[in-house]
Amino acid sequence: MRVQFVLTEVLRGLRRNLSMVVSVVLVTFVSLAFVGAAALIQAQVGKLQDDWYNRVEVSVFLCPRDFSAAPTCAGGEATQEQIDAIRRVIDDELGGEVAHTYVETKADAFRAFQERYPDGYQGTQLTEDDMQASLRLKLRDPSHYEVVADVLQGRDGVEVVEDQRAIFRPLFLALNRLSMLAVGLAVVMLLTAGLLITTTIRLSAVSRRRETGIMRLVGASNLFVQLPFLLEGAIAAVIGSLLAVGGLWLGVRYLVTDWLEKSVTWVAYVTTSDVLQVAPLLVGIAVALAVVSSVVTLNRYTRV
Repeated sequence: MRVQFVLTEVLRGLRRNLSMVVSVVLVTFVSLAFVGAAALIQAQVGKLQDDWYNRVEVSVFLCPRDFSAAPTCAGGEATQEQIDAIRRVIDDELGGEVAHTYVETKADAFRAFQERYPDGYQGTQLTEDDMQASLRLKLRDPSHYEVVADVLQGRDGVEVVEDQRAIFRPLFLALNRLSMLAVGLAVVMLLTAGLLITTTIRLSAVSRRRETGIMRLVGASNLFVQLPFLLEGAIAAVIGSLLAVGGLWLGVRYLVTDWLEKSVTWVAYVTTSDVLQVAPLLVGIAVALAVVSSVVTLNRYTRV
C-alpha cells in the first residue's frame, strides 16, 4: 500500500511539473554527455599512447658532412670507427634497453627523402651527400628514453638523440586540453541541472503542501514524506543520463566505428564497449546529483 502511494505521488508530481522535469532531463543529458565525452577522450588518448608509443623509435643522428654546432661533431662527418664504437656501446651498455638497432645510411635517407619530396624540398634539390645517417633504436620500454639519451648523447660522432614521442606530444596535449574543456562545460551544466532539480522539487513541494500536512498529522516519517519528491528528481536525472549514454553510444557507433575506422585504419579508436564502461559513472553522477539537490531542498520545505 505504501509503495503504491509513493508511486502515485511520484507520477502526480511528474505530471504537475512536466515542463520543469523535461528541462531537468535535457540539462542533465547535455551535462553528462560532456562528462562522458571527456572520459572517452581520455580513453582515446590512452589508446593512442599505448599504440603509438610502442611503435616509435629513438633516433641517433650522426654528425653530418656539413657544419654542425654540436661539439661532438667538431671533427666533421661521423667516421665508420665512431659508428662502430657507438654500436658497441648500444650492444654492451644498452643491451637490456634496446630491442633492435637499424642503421639508416645516407643512401637510405636519400631514398626516403625522394619518396617524400619527389620535386625537391622548397625548390632545393639535395643529393645523397647532403643526407644525414642515423641509428634507429627500438626500445623494449619507450618510457626509458632518458636512459638511452644519457648514455649516447655527447659521444663523438653523435650530433643529437631524439625521441620520436615528441612528435605526438602536441596532439596529446591538444586532446587533453579538449578533455579539460569538456569537463569545465560539464561542471557548469551539472550546476545548472542541480539548480533545476532544486527548483522542480521546491515547486512540487509547495504545490502539495496540503498532502504533506496531512501526512505529518498522521505521523508519517521524514523519509516517507520526502521519498516521492526525491524519486521525482532521481527519475528525471537518470533519464537524462540514459539519454547521454545513448547519444555517446550512437556517436561512437556511427562517427568513430563506421566512419573514422574505415577512413583512417592505422589508429586505435574507442569503441561502444568503452561507452558502456562509462555508463555506470554517468548514471551514478545523475543519481548523486538528484539526491544531493533533493535532500537540500526537502530539508527546508518538507521537514516534519
